[in-house]
Amino acid sequence: MINSIIYGPVPSWRLGRSLGIDLLCTDGKTCTFDCIYCQLGTTLYPLAERREFVSLDQFINELQTLREIEADFVTFSGVGEPTLASNIGQAIPIAKSVLHLPVAVLTNSSLMPREDVRRDLAKADVVVAKVDAPEEELFRKINRPCGGYSISEIVQGIKLFRENYKGKLAIQMMFIDANKRYCREMAEIARSLSPDEVQLNTPLRPCAVKPLRPSEMAAIKEEFEGLNVAEVYEAPRLEVAPLNAVETLRRRPIN
Repeated sequence: MINSIIYGPVPSWRLGRSLGIDLLCTDGKTCTFDCIYCQLGTTLYPLAERREFVSLDQFINELQTLREIEADFVTFSGVGEPTLASNIGQAIPIAKSVLHLPVAVLTNSSLMPREDVRRDLAKADVVVAKVDAPEEELFRKINRPCGGYSISEIVQGIKLFRENYKGKLAIQMMFIDANKRYCREMAEIARSLSPDEVQLNTPLRPCAVKPLRPSEMAAIKEEFEGLNVAEVYEAPRLEVAPLNAVETLRRRPIN
């Protein structure tokens, strides 16, 4: 099942059967970052300011056709950073009311220093927020931000969000060769954010960066002792969608 905005359900190692929503719906990646490990390739439309890409009327019309869909989550993700959509705060409760499913948002955290973004994200049942580096130079090397905020401002934005958020906050950290030596510092950042879960990932789908080995990820996990950790190699293999399955969904992945 697929239409112009909604795709899936696709298998997710974090969220089970996940019905994806792409409120950007652009013909290439529209993002605040140009991460070196992104399976979607280069950011074609770098953007740091929010705007409306898809009208709520179009969104509602497509939702109405899916009332009987079987899924575990509705997940706002897609071809880029979902919080760039200025109407995501309205779309989240609409999705809940129409589909009667919990809602997750996968964000790269780039806009979380903004109060309006934190307010919108607070409407979701689960927020998966990404942190890939403990300091600015490495942040710029790995995530290659398109202007916007520093990593310290982003981490502070997540802390402010955590203070009042009533849902589940998961912090996702993507480990590659460039940042694996900083796992202890990354673990300290994770502890400072008081997440409900820490998701330790490495790029298992084809991209420009090689994944770490299971033994390397296991060693990294040891630094996160005392935290509730989900590690990608320990997830059931059935829940990791292969790239060819993603391509049939117009390359709109949910990890």
